[in-house]
Amino acid sequence: MEVRAKKALGQHFLTDQSVARSIVAALSASDVQDTLEIGPGMGVLSQYLLAREDIRLKMVEVDGESVVYLRNHFPGIEGKLLQADYLKLDMRKVFPSSYKVIGNFPYNISSQIFFKILEDKDLVPEVVCMIQKEVAERMASAPGSKVYGVLSVLIQAWYDVDYLFTVHETVFNPPPKVKSAVVRLTRNSKQTLGCNERLFRRIVKTVFTMRRKMMRNGMKQILPKDSPLLADPIFNLRPEQLSVDDFINLTNRVEEAMSNS
Repeated sequence: MEVRAKKALGQHFLTDQSVARSIVAALSASDVQDTLEIGPGMGVLSQYLLAREDIRLKMVEVDGESVVYLRNHFPGIEGKLLQADYLKLDMRKVFPSSYKVIGNFPYNISSQIFFKILEDKDLVPEVVCMIQKEVAERMASAPGSKVYGVLSVLIQAWYDVDYLFTVHETVFNPPPKVKSAVVRLTRNSKQTLGCNERLFRRIVKTVFTMRRKMMRNGMKQILPKDSPLLADPIFNLRPEQLSVDDFINLTNRVEEAMSNS
């Protein structure tokens, strides 16, 4: 029995075994580590993950048809397989301590998956995943790039991002309309950003809604229009020109200005 790919779930099943092996091999070797596979589908990655002695695997799959397939084709996975929506899971109940993440992420919810991973950033030391090439490029891009944006800043604040390799449309069933890419996220050494992190996220998300305009335009939604801080030359720049550290420093200055207003 094959699993029918469901458009509503963004399913595109990887069929190339060499690509599957390369994705699993990109997950660094370590002492035995809890690892979560998101969206195993028909188990193309799972078969290689289960063979690794340094991985204690759990899988989360929302599609009931895939769950039946996995149970029929991988004896002994019952305790490892959760039928659930990853985005709705409290991962701290699934894994009480650190865990790695791997998967061929559904393209229609990949950004939501990354934002959820960021919620557990202190528990997730590494992520290896296949996503839409455009999203991978955005995540790995440096300041000044046309694709540098919200996801770039928020991910790079906490993780080092390595763009590993491109995957072509022909190795999927059904083939997606876009190219894919595999990236690895490795948790950096920051325990805190050194700023109000809620305000940091708010500033980043706000200014990138007007990414082609000067920072001043977006910041008027956060700072009073008569704030002296708005005269600073940094607000003559566009959001894509600011590094993560620039946004951190700006957050501290904005918080101070808001407290004095």
